[in-house]
Amino acid sequence: MDLGAFSVGLAVEDLAASMEFYGKLGFTQYAGDPAQNWVIMKNGHANIGLFQGMLEKNVLIFNPGWNQDAEALGSFTDVRELQRQLKAQGVRFDAEADEATAGPASAILADPDGNPVYLDQHV
Repeated sequence: MDLGAFSVGLAVEDLAASMEFYGKLGFTQYAGDPAQNWVIMKNGHANIGLFQGMLEKNVLIFNPGWNQDAEALGSFTDVRELQRQLKAQGVRFDAEADEATAGPASAILADPDGNPVYLDQHV
């Protein structure tokens, strides 16, 4: 099962302090807007999103249709197909993609420890 690009979304209390900390670890901002309380930072193939006041918990994020540089892939498994495959295996969703649509969509599930897993397709 190819879920697409992977990143971690962190619920941070102080965006500037978090950006400074991850900057010391070699991460640089490549997307987002601090004025809107969120940025995406990258170090090699590792991506982290820093979200101040936007997330209740840290989130595992997969982006079907994107590579680790947020570039669209020529072919990929649509989020709705991933959702169907996972539901067939008994996975329960907290929010589902509308299977009657095409294009961008998202679905949310939780792992056994309650960690949110976000399938967020932008293409």
